[in-house]
Parts: sequence; structure tokens; C-alpha cells
Amino acid sequence: MRPFILFSLLPVICLASEPAKSSDANAGWKYATERDGVTIYSRPHAGSSLKEFKAIGAIAATPLAVSEVIEDVDAYPSFMPYMAECRLLKREKDSIVSYQRISPKICCDRDLTVRSYKSSWPGIVGNIYSNRWESANEFSPPKKHGVVRVELCQGSWLLEPTGADRTRATYSVYTDTSQSGIGEVFAAVRKQVKEPKYNGQRATGP
Repeated sequence: MRPFILFSLLPVICLASEPAKSSDANAGWKYATERDGVTIYSRPHAGSSLKEFKAIGAIAATPLAVSEVIEDVDAYPSFMPYMAECRLLKREKDSIVSYQRISPKICCDRDLTVRSYKSSWPGIVGNIYSNRWESANEFSPPKKHGVVRVELCQGSWLLEPTGADRTRATYSVYTDTSQSGIGEVFAAVRKQVKEPKYNGQRATGP
């Protein structure tokens, strides 16, 4: 049976690793696989039996356009794999809170609420964007019968420009549910960012 990946495109399925907080943020990663231009790595998480996952791939759009896709919570059910429900619960000055329910078909539904943060700063060839998220189940609606509440989910997207309409995307996730389908998330974002509503960008290629 193929496991699914609970991703959160926010800063989706609780589709990357915990945001870097120390000098060893890039240490310990081991190559796992590569497909369709997306390279996936894993590493143990200190003090836990769970692993972190990181994926790196190119997206043919500006970092701003990709960031807008990631922030478009209301649209997730229309393009994110397995996303059955996603709605904005709260918008604050520096973050947004959203509820997500994932229906992987091969097992019972999962749900969680996440708080996501967006930041940006100048890079050598343009602005770099970061979207990171963490569990915020204190804002979740009451638990539903037959739906498993995901208690742990931390992740991030790092979006770096590499040229005109070109982004190097790094997706990281650390969560207490099965990991799979990262390539599907990349494919979904690559497709969705072609929609003209995202910063007026029309992307081509992978």
C-alpha cells in the first residue's frame, strides 16, 4: 500500500523539513531519490524516531508567483493532491491560520490546522521568499468521527531566483504521518503557477 504525504503548501500534502534554526541546518541529509527534476533527501530528527524530508527542484516561474500559489489557501482543493478541504480561519499581521483535511483514499482522512508565515529578502538576482508553517491545532474545529487529527507538522518552502522566471524551490517537511508524494506536490505547484492570476506570470516548462 502506498503511503501518502500530508502536505501543507502553506507556510500541501503536510507536504518539508523543520525551518532551519541552527548552523547544522544543512547537515546530515542523505540522498533518497530523484524523479522529474526533483531530488529528495531525508535525515533523522534529533530526539525523535521520525525523519525529516527535503526536496529540491526547479519551477519555471518567479519566486513571487510561486509564493502566491503557496498562499492561495482557498484554491488548494482544486489543485493539491488529496486535499479535500482547506479554508482560511484567521489572518494576522505576520501570519495566516488555515484548516486542512486530506483524503488519501487508501486510508481514513487526516486533518490539522497550521499557522504559516511569509518573509522575503533581497538576493543576488532577485528577492528570495520563504513560506514556513507549524501546527496550530488550538484553532482547529472539533474532531470529526473517522478523521485522524495530525498533531505534528512543521515545514517550509524556500524560493530562490536563478534567472528570469526561474525558481529553485526547496521543500522541507517534518510530521507524524507517512511521507510520500512529494513529487506530486511539486507537479501540482508547477502546473498551478501557470495560471495568469498569480502575479501575472505565465510559466512554461518544468
